Amino acid sequence: MPLSTDQQAEIDQARDGTQPTRRAVVPALEEILYQALPALDHGFVRVVDYMGDDAAVVQAARVSYGRGTKKVSEDRGLINYLMRHRHTTPFEMCEIKYHVKLPIFVARQWIRHRTANVNEYSGRYSILDNEFYVPRPEHLAAQSKANRQGRESVLAGKEAERVFDILKKDAELVYEHYLEMLNEGEDGAPLDPERSGLARELARMNLSLGFYTQWYWKTNLHNLMHFLSLRADAHAQYEIRVYADLMVDTLKRWTPICHDAFLEYRMGGASLSKTGLAAVKRMIAGEKVEQKSSGLNPREWRELMAVLGLG
Repeated sequence: MPLSTDQQAEIDQARDGTQPTRRAVVPALEEILYQALPALDHGFVRVVDYMGDDAAVVQAARVSYGRGTKKVSEDRGLINYLMRHRHTTPFEMCEIKYHVKLPIFVARQWIRHRTANVNEYSGRYSILDNEFYVPRPEHLAAQSKANRQGRESVLAGKEAERVFDILKKDAELVYEHYLEMLNEGEDGAPLDPERSGLARELARMNLSLGFYTQWYWKTNLHNLMHFLSLRADAHAQYEIRVYADLMVDTLKRWTPICHDAFLEYRMGGASLSKTGLAAVKRMIAGEKVEQKSSGLNPREWRELMAVLGLG
């Protein structure tokens, strides 16, 4: 289960409380504030705090004193303009903080996005839970021969059974050894009162990347959208995309106008190189353009054809 009974009770208590404020409050996001949104088999995403809203972006761009008197349609036009022309600083005026439970290998991908504040669960002070990620059958795929970062056909039959068996047995074994080195049972009692046990900061190194960790991750709206543009993309690894998709929904609740602009210009748009743009102009002019005459290498050509829906 993603949450223990005590954790759920703590979340329920936090969600039951309200505070008077003069700050901007977003009702749609308040609906899910503190709530754990399930991800993968044991993970979750929770919004635990935020600052600002669509109006804060507009206010920063106009450098106005209050929340503004412009119409929503004018705010939408301004936000679209900012997104379209990559004026990023107004989006940096909003911030959001998440509590995320995720497999360690996903965390190692995620941490590549450096423009955030992160505080991770410490295996030096606490014992990690006996929870590890096992892919669902439809996501247990072979290595792609064409893409070193991708997957190909789904494993099936005895081959899939063998992989599942290895994943499960290895995880169970290393956790058993982890507790043995710590000299602690899952209930916290010493396994052998005569032994001291290895330091937690050393014992943790035996755990695999499939085990779960947790962290608080705080970032601004601009950097959140950059993260989502890469990790909610269809080419991103499935496991991190699960989290990104959940966060796209929180973005929609938090700043719906920015969310729409983000989908329009970042997720749904395309960027062309100088040579690629020249090739498109030649096509529009009626010229028959092929890869060899386009000036693009084969991979660039395939990508351009995919963007144009001609691949």
